[in-house]
Amino acid sequence: MFTSNRLEPFGVTIFTEMSDLARRHGAINLGQGFPDWDGADFVKEAAVNATLAGGHDQYPPSPGIPELRQAIAERYGPLLGRELEPTTEVTVTSGCTEALAASALGLVNPGDEVVLIEPYYDAYPADVALAGGVARHVTLRPPEFSLPIDELAEVIHPGTRALLFNNPHNPTGRVFSRDELRAIADLCIRNDVIVISDEVYEEMVYDDAEHLRLATIDGMWERTLTLSSLGKTFSLTGWKLGWAIGPEHLTRALRSAHQFLTFTTPTPVQHGAVAALGAPTSFYEQMRLGYESKRDLLANGLRDLGFDVHLPSGTYFMMTDHPGEGDDRQFCFDLIESAGVVAIPPSVFYSDPKRGASMVRFAFCKGEATLHEALNRLAAVL
Repeated sequence: MFTSNRLEPFGVTIFTEMSDLARRHGAINLGQGFPDWDGADFVKEAAVNATLAGGHDQYPPSPGIPELRQAIAERYGPLLGRELEPTTEVTVTSGCTEALAASALGLVNPGDEVVLIEPYYDAYPADVALAGGVARHVTLRPPEFSLPIDELAEVIHPGTRALLFNNPHNPTGRVFSRDELRAIADLCIRNDVIVISDEVYEEMVYDDAEHLRLATIDGMWERTLTLSSLGKTFSLTGWKLGWAIGPEHLTRALRSAHQFLTFTTPTPVQHGAVAALGAPTSFYEQMRLGYESKRDLLANGLRDLGFDVHLPSGTYFMMTDHPGEGDDRQFCFDLIESAGVVAIPPSVFYSDPKRGASMVRFAFCKGEATLHEALNRLAAVL
């Protein structure tokens, strides 16, 4: 056995496994969260122009090109209710996945306890393990997936190092309320806990939901790193460009790891990101309306097929109870074979897989024709 003891328990990520099966079987991939359309042209054109203009082929500064850090500061300063210092409070990373790893490696010491809210993005426990930390878990339960504050209070204590938080929440689609955020803040302030806040789905909120940023709660800026990315909002997941925003003492810790993980992020895509962050408000409004329509299309179709849908208020995923026999993994593998449709078995997002064994996660970040075809395939076998 050659894999390190820290990574051996995690095996191959479920997204690699299911997307490989999708390609092998010619299946519709409603598993991995990437759109089946191209990203915004104005962003790609900016990256192409930077490439062809010359002068952008060598290493950029490790924290990101100044133009992008300034653009991030200008975009997020009003959202976070403060004037951001781009040289010390903004860091560009190779996707939010790298920002998560750099945060854990830069802030967590071996033996430190890190609280994870499950179901979680599968990189979270791996990042904690890489840093030598010890994961503690609090579970969201269907149908609402609301935060169990009493259980969180039992897990967080003065010896807790960090909380890894995700809002809007993947995979449940929960958008946490102001009361939930205030309760988190009170616990973290009282126990001197750092928060790594993954907010990549920040622009994907529906109906009357409102995405509130944990760092804006009184007393939380000083202890919060806010992470996001270009890929989700602008349908450019393959560009792998993200960023981290936080006070200088937390940014310094993240950068200490970032410099040895990727050192930097490709220069042309950083210039594309500058253009992206200048998008008008109408861009975000149209994106939300488009995703909300796709959400409702898939949710209604799945209900008609016997799925109990937990309608998400955010992200581009939805959790459902599956109508098949057996656990979620068997159900998802059977769907590939029988219907040519890929979904994700959410048991992989829990410390105890049994907690997710009755559910399945679908992605609705696909064109309407793709969603209709997936539903037709499912209807033929269910």
